[in-house]
Amino acid sequence: MHMFTFFYVAAVERLSRLRRESDRGDSPVPTAVIIAGLVVAATAVTGLVLQKAESWMKSIPGK
Repeated sequence: MHMFTFFYVAAVERLSRLRRESDRGDSPVPTAVIIAGLVVAATAVTGLVLQKAESWMKSIPGK
C-alpha cells in the first residue's frame, strides 16, 4: 500500500511542477512566418539576379 501512495504523491508533485513551469518557448507560428518571409525574399532576389544576368548576356555583341 505504501508503494501506491508513493506513486500517487510522485505523480501529483510532477503534474503540479509541470503546471508551474509555463515557459515552454515560442510557438512555431512566428518561426514559420519568418521562414516564409525569407523564402519570398530569396525568390525575389534570385529573380532579379536572373533578370540582370539575362539582360547583360543579351547586351554582349555577337560575331
